[in-house]
Amino acid sequence: MLENLFDLVKQNADAAIINNAAIPNERNDEAVETASSSIFDGLRNAVASGNLNDVIGMFSGHSDTASNPVTQNIQGGFIQQLMHKFGLDHNAADGISGGLIPNVLKKLIHKTNDPNDNSFDLSSILGKLGVGNLDLKNILGKFTGNGNTQGGGGILDSLKGMLGK
Repeated sequence: MLENLFDLVKQNADAAIINNAAIPNERNDEAVETASSSIFDGLRNAVASGNLNDVIGMFSGHSDTASNPVTQNIQGGFIQQLMHKFGLDHNAADGISGGLIPNVLKKLIHKTNDPNDNSFDLSSILGKLGVGNLDLKNILGKFTGNGNTQGGGGILDSLKGMLGK
């Protein structure tokens, strides 16, 4: 997954990183790796912090990617990394992050939901993020209204039950 994520970031990094004078050309791959790690770490931290519903909501397409709290946290982490590793000021780092992270996440979500594209799979992504074996079809159905919601409780209770919490 990380290699595919690196490739996805690199494919979308032209304006934000590759053609950006603030990032020296010899450090482009390092900046792409930093963005990839920020995305993965941000998703993992969201899950670890109990925000699995935000992650799944984002992947189900029921929230605006750019305004999703997970996206905002990933962008913030990437901004801090850019400032620390590359010595960028906040405005420059914010411009790079804002121009790259939401676009990459939108494409990641699209690829994950595209049945003809097997480069990313939500079950595998969640597994790498530390989420156990979930009934994703049932969970996503609760977001889309197509799942069995009888018995009340909703998505959070279902997730708690599946995660043993």
